[in-house]
Amino acid sequence: MTAHLHRGATTAAAFLLALVFTGCTTGDGSLINMLRSPFSLGCCGLLVLILDVIAIIEVVGSARTMGSKVLWIVLIIIAPLLGCIIYYFFGR
Repeated sequence: MTAHLHRGATTAAAFLLALVFTGCTTGDGSLINMLRSPFSLGCCGLLVLILDVIAIIEVVGSARTMGSKVLWIVLIIIAPLLGCIIYYFFGR
């Protein structure tokens, strides 16, 4: 059951991360258009927040030491997108 739940969270995180990197906008999805539209920045911010919450839940539920958990959570909170990416590539 836990492996299935973990796989589902990983899939959801990968999907949301893909949305963030593709621009989160309607239209051509370029960075310039994303910066012009406040809705798209809010959409990207919401997606990053969801990814961070998923990553923090995974860190808290892991078998790491308390010190390691605290360091990962601090990294994810201080640098939300970068911390989440680093965690998914190196922390799992």
